[in-house]
Amino acid sequence: MGQVSKSTKLPTEVLEVETRSARARKIDPLVLDARNVDVFDGEDFNEAVAGDDVLTDDGLDENGSGVDARDTVPYILQNLRAVYGTPKPTTGLDPLDVLIETILSQSTTNANSDRAFENLKKRFPTWDHARRARVSSIEAAIRSGGLAKQKSIRIRALLNEIYDRRGSLDLSFLKTAPIEEAKEFLGSFKGVGPKTVACALLFAYQRPVFPIDTHIFRIARRLGLIPMKRSDEDAHRLMEQLIPKRRYYEAHINLIRLGRRICKPREPLCEQCCLIDYCEYYQELAVAG
Repeated sequence: MGQVSKSTKLPTEVLEVETRSARARKIDPLVLDARNVDVFDGEDFNEAVAGDDVLTDDGLDENGSGVDARDTVPYILQNLRAVYGTPKPTTGLDPLDVLIETILSQSTTNANSDRAFENLKKRFPTWDHARRARVSSIEAAIRSGGLAKQKSIRIRALLNEIYDRRGSLDLSFLKTAPIEEAKEFLGSFKGVGPKTVACALLFAYQRPVFPIDTHIFRIARRLGLIPMKRSDEDAHRLMEQLIPKRRYYEAHINLIRLGRRICKPREPLCEQCCLIDYCEYYQELAVAG
């Protein structure tokens, strides 16, 4: 148990970091060479199964999960890395960019939200220009992203509230603020949930916060890592306990890749999945079949 399946084929195509921030800023895609496609060595494995970095003392058992995460998570991370490589974090992102991109991404496709964000940045040279603009001007700029009226109101309100509280739109203090204070500050704004908070802190400043999107929710539930009925906040907390902090970015990106390509909402390609040995969903299908 724990070895990458011999039937698993490593991808030969160029893999890119699939974050909207990177694409909007026209950052070159990440090219994975042979050095990126590896498995855990002994040191990595020992780190992943030991200490509070993986699972706090209260653990998952009291939360209703039957999975022994201390055993399975290291192998899950190992197999994901073997197939999808080790994505490198993009540096220099603006947390305000990430916040607004996440708002634009709600209830639409990546292509539509990307286009809306690019249009918004072209229309307003700085976020302060957007803050002082009419809501209708913001709405016109982001129309391609869907729900433009609601999102334009939310974006302008967010910018104004940050300005009122801080005296500027500079969020660089989040880089060094205590992590709980940074999360509390961002989460205090209307429409900014745990995923948006985590994306802003992880992508902009590589802070140890793990974002859970719809793909990761689906995969984590199918693997049995989080119970089916669990709040967004609890799910984020549980996954942060399970995954080593230094692997948050890698795990986030690789789980999304798996969710988009293999572990789809309908008709998942289970036989092609590198996590099949650890998947409760697949085991249930096998028994039922």
